[in-house]
Amino acid sequence: MASDDEKLKAIEEAKKEWEKRVLEPRMKKFKLDKCPTRFYTPLDIKDFDFLEKVGFPGQYPFVAGNDPLPRWQAMAKAAARAGARYEWGASGAGKYGGFGTPEDYRDYLIRMHKMGRKGGPNMAFDLPTQCGYDSDSDWAEGEVGRVGVAVDSFRDFEIIYEAYTGDLDIDKVPSNFTINAPAAVIIAMYIALAQKRNIPLEKLRGTPQNDILKEFVSRGTYIFPPRPSMRLFRDILVFCTKYVPNMNVTSIGGYHMREAGASREQDLAFSMAIGAAYLQTGIDAGLDIDSYAPNFTFNAFGGSMEIYKEIAFQRAARRMWARMLKERFGAKNPRSMLIRQIFTAHIGCSSTTLQRPLNNLTRSVVGAMASGMSGGIPAVFPPYDEPLGLGHSLEAQQLAHDATRILIYEAKIGEVNDPWAGSYFMESLTNEIEEAAQKEFDKIEEMGGAVAAIENGYMRKAIVKSAYEKQRRIENQEEFVVGVNCFTGPHEIEVTTNRSVPEVYPAELMATAEERKKAALARLKKERDNEAVSRTLKALEKAAKNEDENLMPYIIDCVKAYATLQEICDVLRSVFGVAEAATA
Repeated sequence: MASDDEKLKAIEEAKKEWEKRVLEPRMKKFKLDKCPTRFYTPLDIKDFDFLEKVGFPGQYPFVAGNDPLPRWQAMAKAAARAGARYEWGASGAGKYGGFGTPEDYRDYLIRMHKMGRKGGPNMAFDLPTQCGYDSDSDWAEGEVGRVGVAVDSFRDFEIIYEAYTGDLDIDKVPSNFTINAPAAVIIAMYIALAQKRNIPLEKLRGTPQNDILKEFVSRGTYIFPPRPSMRLFRDILVFCTKYVPNMNVTSIGGYHMREAGASREQDLAFSMAIGAAYLQTGIDAGLDIDSYAPNFTFNAFGGSMEIYKEIAFQRAARRMWARMLKERFGAKNPRSMLIRQIFTAHIGCSSTTLQRPLNNLTRSVVGAMASGMSGGIPAVFPPYDEPLGLGHSLEAQQLAHDATRILIYEAKIGEVNDPWAGSYFMESLTNEIEEAAQKEFDKIEEMGGAVAAIENGYMRKAIVKSAYEKQRRIENQEEFVVGVNCFTGPHEIEVTTNRSVPEVYPAELMATAEERKKAALARLKKERDNEAVSRTLKALEKAAKNEDENLMPYIIDCVKAYATLQEICDVLRSVFGVAEAATA
């Protein structure tokens, strides 16, 4: 019997013969200098150790998936027979959304509940809120309630949560908050709400995004410089680990960096570096890694239409994270080593096009296929009308829900865990992506880690360069986007669909949101105990000047006194300073 080395040598010789006698003549026929396809063999994964590189679903290194039996798959038949919505009941947060005033968003949530969509609130905040400004600030003019709900105070939080009582109270459904720089204030409001309702903090579940380092690299809604921002992250981490143990601490956002133009390898490397910085913050604060790492999540990584590479990306990401937690941070609990995210692969909103928007449904299905084959729910996201404006129409949502159902129930995506395990092609591609990302990660670590790489501008400049190069490839037709830079002739047909149900975000509410919100804020400032506001803000200022003081109890006191978001952030601005605008 031939040895493994002899078998590989025989394959290598046969491959050379095939290239010479079969492939090269074919290329000459089409006048190609480089073959546009590849064929993988055992030569591409020499010395492949299955247990080390892949393992079994639900076991280290989690390449084959986090769970041997995903929850959504276990519930699939029951959900179909019950006619349940896409959220699979009320155990998770519902669709991401938010607009206008707290009253507007509350009424929207109640409307969704009547339609059977009873997931917890998954809040989008307007830009003033994200940047620590109240609705009556000059900086907020024209943006109040536009890209999310305007939240100025704890009173606004109370109004929103009027939609969540009884069987939907906050000890029964989780809440998600897409907020970063002022995350401590929003978390404080959530805690204050629980205390007002006499709900034990240990029963609270939810996920604040609380990923401030990513904001310096891509989105830009930061307030304070990186190091004071990390002090706030530390305070949230320590406080929640002790008092709110069932709430996630962060949702790391590689997605946003890819949407800003990061390459696939940058997305993975930067996400790992940022995650490492957050993990180290807990270690430096004296916490045991297994006491908080299980409460780290990922707000999905970025995505693209390159289905094979996105599957390999997810497999590589799980392996990198698991190995880092185990080997560098000494985690013992397998749950600490998991990358937990809503879904795995997807196309990313930047892959959708304004031209021929219905084609985006096809694109999203490709992403859902990648998700289903890389350990996640085959979730069709985003809906086809993503580029058409804020707020997905109910028609587009319905098509996305049904497409997901078709993949689950008819195509039966998900019946096999990691169908690519052991594939010469996929294992080789997974290794390639991980190796490239590891090289970039090591470069950042040599700089001193993610914070240092942000302060010296490296990460942002790298993304800007990558974004420029991608756009150049599209403009030069080195990459093709159907209906954008190819197949755009006059004979092509623009296919549209009519909207037959009311708008998700009514235009008349949006038009008056800023005026109504300013009036409500004026009433609050008149009715509240302003002496209590002043007293709690002064206590916060004093505590902020002491690096060793945890600010969460002071921020909670401010919130309960109905100090506004901007008043709290202004106190912290006065102590921490303001981050300078990033330049490429």
